[in-house]
Amino acid sequence: MEPQVTGVVIISLPPPGDPSKGKTITAFALPDDPGDFLLHPEWQQRSIDVMAPPPAAAAAPVFPPSARWVSPRRAAVCVLGASMMVFAIWACLYSEAPFEFLRSSEERDRRRRDGESLLLPLFPKPGGPRFLNQGEVKLGSATGGRQVRMAVSSAAANSSAAFPIRGNIFPDGLYYTSIRVGNPPREYFLDVDTGSDLTWIQCDAPCQSCAKGPNPLYKPRKESIVPAGDSLCLELQRNQRAAPHDSSRQCDYEIAYADHSSSVGVLARDELRLEMAGGKQVRPSFVFGCAYDQQGQLSASPAKTDGILGLTGAKVSFPSQLSEQGLIANVVGHCIKNGGGGHLFLGVDFVPRRGMTWVAMADSPTSYYQMEIGRLTYGSRPLGNNRKSPGGAIFDTGSSYTYFTNEAYGDLLSSLKDTYPRLVRDESDQTLPVCWRAASPIRSVKHVRQFFSPLTLHFESKWWIMPRVLRIPPEGYLILNDLGNVCLGILNGTEVHDGSTTILGDISLRGQLVVYDNVERRIGWVQSDCRKPQRAADFPFL
Repeated sequence: MEPQVTGVVIISLPPPGDPSKGKTITAFALPDDPGDFLLHPEWQQRSIDVMAPPPAAAAAPVFPPSARWVSPRRAAVCVLGASMMVFAIWACLYSEAPFEFLRSSEERDRRRRDGESLLLPLFPKPGGPRFLNQGEVKLGSATGGRQVRMAVSSAAANSSAAFPIRGNIFPDGLYYTSIRVGNPPREYFLDVDTGSDLTWIQCDAPCQSCAKGPNPLYKPRKESIVPAGDSLCLELQRNQRAAPHDSSRQCDYEIAYADHSSSVGVLARDELRLEMAGGKQVRPSFVFGCAYDQQGQLSASPAKTDGILGLTGAKVSFPSQLSEQGLIANVVGHCIKNGGGGHLFLGVDFVPRRGMTWVAMADSPTSYYQMEIGRLTYGSRPLGNNRKSPGGAIFDTGSSYTYFTNEAYGDLLSSLKDTYPRLVRDESDQTLPVCWRAASPIRSVKHVRQFFSPLTLHFESKWWIMPRVLRIPPEGYLILNDLGNVCLGILNGTEVHDGSTTILGDISLRGQLVVYDNVERRIGWVQSDCRKPQRAADFPFL
């Protein structure tokens, strides 16, 4: 059997007179079926069809002018009108969402690059709401440091344990979170306070007047004491008239609160243990108050917390220090559940991208989170002087209750007289200035909410399609005491300050996700059940 040829190789040699051209090699593979060299008939037909000219197109029907009922100009007007209507509906539903959407992506990316987010839980203390006779109003301000030399240990304090809070000292309650300070880290319970600049922890320096708290006193190292020439010390004392600082001395401070309590101490710097929302462990340096002398309600024992967590926009505050070190954007948010608990976050990851109502922060010499109110109403009834603005409103989680100006408070009491036929004013109940009783003990505020109207804070709107209001339902200003009576959790502001400003305390901030954006200088809120923090989606509709 002769071998079958499966291929051909052709070698072309260079011309004899010009060997520099080289040789050429060409190879061919032969198929088993010689017919494969021929084009398949079907492919031949397809090739012919492709090369054939296309048939002449049928003439388009010509309509008379009356049949062209939509002109290009009319179509453009219709599309523009529909677009404006959709935009208006979007603006009404999502308030600031259009402007957030139109904000450049570069700006959003810049804010996200400022750092990660920190998420902290909020815990309700036993005993329910804080009542007037043992309530608290913070709004702390530095008033000048007393030059008291303190003794410090050269070694760190022993590790401390967190003591669970049990029982109830009637009536007492507040919202707190915990942080870990030192090396080794020790846990401390701190009152969450958006009305205070400085974070402070009760300190054994030694302590002159300290409440018995849930955890052992913080014991500083000698090298942790902040000198008087430190930039944060100068910032804290910038409004004080004092002699030039000796940079080798300690930084003393004294903070006076609106409820006439006070705290005295020195600044200390120690390591802070934090776990960011993404799971990253960080150990930033943290400056706080080592408080060795508490007066007023801050000295009452047993205390439910070890100190105060200052959350304003001041440079010495907790979020500002973390932002300065590049860990977070200087944004603070909290969500307090109606039934107790909630969460606190620092950074932008948990700020909703839709549904928020945003209002610019008022220009103020203080670092409080304050806005200007246009109107204040109970139901449809205006409160306060209609001829002038009700003034500003301060968000203060360090205050148990909400405080109105004298005029607004008087108008509110007059409006509430319509409630008396259904609920009887109980003059013998001293829990709060105004309490009501029913024929039988009230078991929940929800059972009597139909007798009351919501409170509404109205803010100036740029456009009529963007109303900006903060609505406070009856659950946001009523409390239930142990007698089965319901009491008004709004008090006269002249009892704690000059009465020219509305203070929104814990009672009115429940059931709201509130955000304090120190980057954009604005405050925002949206109703929430506060059960679980949600990461925000990038697109406003998601």
